[in-house]
Amino acid sequence: MAGQALRGWTRCFHPAPAAEMRLVAFPHAGGSASAYRSLSAALSPTVEVHTAQYPGRQDRMGEPVIDDLHTLSEQMVDVVAALPKPFALFGHSMGAIVAFEVARLLEARGLVPAALFVSARRGPELNKEKELHLADDDTFLAAINRLGGTAAMILDDPDIRALALPALRGDYKAVETYRYRPGPDVSCPVVALAGDADPVLDLPDLENWREHTTGSFETEVFEGGHFFVDDHLDAVAARILGKLTVSP
Repeated sequence: MAGQALRGWTRCFHPAPAAEMRLVAFPHAGGSASAYRSLSAALSPTVEVHTAQYPGRQDRMGEPVIDDLHTLSEQMVDVVAALPKPFALFGHSMGAIVAFEVARLLEARGLVPAALFVSARRGPELNKEKELHLADDDTFLAAINRLGGTAAMILDDPDIRALALPALRGDYKAVETYRYRPGPDVSCPVVALAGDADPVLDLPDLENWREHTTGSFETEVFEGGHFFVDDHLDAVAARILGKLTVSP
């Protein structure tokens, strides 16, 4: 990608040029870069956060949604590779898979993340998806409302719902059709985070992430549902900082 195209893929809400670490954050299905504004503030200025802005939402509304996670990851890898080093990756829900696939592609280039944080998502080879992206609007939106979070509230507005549905359906298609491709995984440390009352995650399925790194593996479970990060922002930020700023 050209320089201008690279810049279009991420947002940095709290620039911290003196930071010794960058964190690239990947949003959930239907999410945008602004989903991580608060986390960015909590980590700044120790860690500079760059959040992925997928096509098809906010200021990229006019671009087609990428409904394949492998394609999306391939688009993102040059973006991450161009950032100052060292860097780590964080992904929530759908974003956890994108972060993992980006990490695999980076490691194939010899660029090993300082850590990979995967949040609210089972391991990549566990396929338990439904076909919600094919459902009628009422069924589809009911499933999204079940997860809670800000999406459930804003989708009550008919105008916002009409704008948001194409990105949501495209993202859900990407998640539901994703299949793990066997091959080299990652060697970086992996930290898996989850809420203990997440309606779409069986906590034992977090352990599958252990099979996909030759580095260290840790889990931490918080009280809360699928969007537990919103309720435990400071604790999650402290967990990230603790991992990324520990002395060798």
